[in-house]
Amino acid sequence: MKQNLINIAYLVSGIMFIYGLKHLQSPATARKGNQLAAIGMLVAIVATLFFKELLTPVQMLLGVIIGAGIGVFLARKVEMTGMPELVAAFNGFGGVASALVAGAEIARLMAHNAADTGGNEFTAVSAITISLSILIGMITFTGSFVAFGKLSERISGNPISFIGMRLITIVFLLTAVGATIWMAMESGAFPGINEPILYGAIALAVAGAFLGVLLVIPIGGADMPVVVALLNSYSGLAAAATGFVLNNNALIISGALVGASGLILTNIMCVAMNRSLLNVLIGGFGGDSGGPEGGGTSTAGMTVNSTSPEDVAILLSYATKVIFVPGYGMAVAQAQHAVRELSEELAKKGVDVKFAVHPVAGRMPGHMNVLLAEANVPYDQLFEMDEINAEFDTTDVAVVIGANDVVNPAARHDKSSPIYGMPILNVDKAATSIVLKRSMRPGYAGIDNELFYNSNNQMLFGDAKASISAVTNEVKQL
Repeated sequence: MKQNLINIAYLVSGIMFIYGLKHLQSPATARKGNQLAAIGMLVAIVATLFFKELLTPVQMLLGVIIGAGIGVFLARKVEMTGMPELVAAFNGFGGVASALVAGAEIARLMAHNAADTGGNEFTAVSAITISLSILIGMITFTGSFVAFGKLSERISGNPISFIGMRLITIVFLLTAVGATIWMAMESGAFPGINEPILYGAIALAVAGAFLGVLLVIPIGGADMPVVVALLNSYSGLAAAATGFVLNNNALIISGALVGASGLILTNIMCVAMNRSLLNVLIGGFGGDSGGPEGGGTSTAGMTVNSTSPEDVAILLSYATKVIFVPGYGMAVAQAQHAVRELSEELAKKGVDVKFAVHPVAGRMPGHMNVLLAEANVPYDQLFEMDEINAEFDTTDVAVVIGANDVVNPAARHDKSSPIYGMPILNVDKAATSIVLKRSMRPGYAGIDNELFYNSNNQMLFGDAKASISAVTNEVKQL
């Protein structure tokens, strides 16, 4: 009877997960989708703990209070610029949780063997599922925290490599495969589990931990959005493997959904960068924003046109159509609310205002959408790259706020550029483009932006929030 109730709860949870995922397709319903999925997971957890009598109602309530408290604290404490690394950290914790659950299952099976209760619970299937849970979980754990370091600039955004790194990676990969085969071969030797299997699990965990580091450190900072999406998929696959270990349908369903959606998102990001996933994983595109790397058209001797908030205000006030292009610089300056206020003032003057969002703008998938939603920018003003690119030809002013590589015309024609072939927003085709930046430092790909030197482009230097606020004040007076 209890197991039937648990299965019903898992079915309800699975339906809520699916509907929650469906609602994430649009910024307008994303919040509701998150809430549905969270409630679904709460139903699954409570059903498991209550009907299996693992915790008392008081203990469960205490866990909910502590978990919710941590969530509220992080939501209020972590700034929007810190969201990418927070997401990376969450992926890492999800991965290590799966590995620890698999380890706990091994401990349970060892106790079963010590008690000599008879039977053989540790089959070849058990060995493979536990191995996958440990391996994927540990790769996700260490890989996510390397991504966390790169995103937070605690680790250089440049690809990091050393002599013999690929050979060492292959050695750890073979170790992981060998440990998995060893555990599967030993599965039927004894009732329960034995010490050689434990050693195999430890070797697997160590190999997975090193593989996570070795697979992520060679990837450049500009590819981090793809890596975060991929690691998110890994965390889901680890959870699904753990579900098979525990024979838990809720974990299998939720893990499979996260894994599949993460892979789809990873593919979308790769298409947006005109790169294959294999190219991202073994390549070294991207680097620090501290200086240009090799490749790309030389901009030596070229000059830029500087402008002022007063001149920008005049251009915007008398425009028919204005498109804002947000980037990571907007997140750093926390300028999203100021941008929304400016857009509202322009709309009052009859200006057609839209926002163009590139799939890889920012440091994680959907970074700009989250920022603009947090600032209450109307959802019907947000447009993806494919939807709005054709409109730049008929746009009077395109305002770029901290975006860089995703508006660089070199991606179209310069075969020596590391971003060649990457689809970009056609900002250079607007009648006038205005770029807000603190300085002329290159973007995350480490190359100069040709757009800055175009004759129809103007640079408004300074903090984006302060600059936008100054422009807004001038617009109000016109």
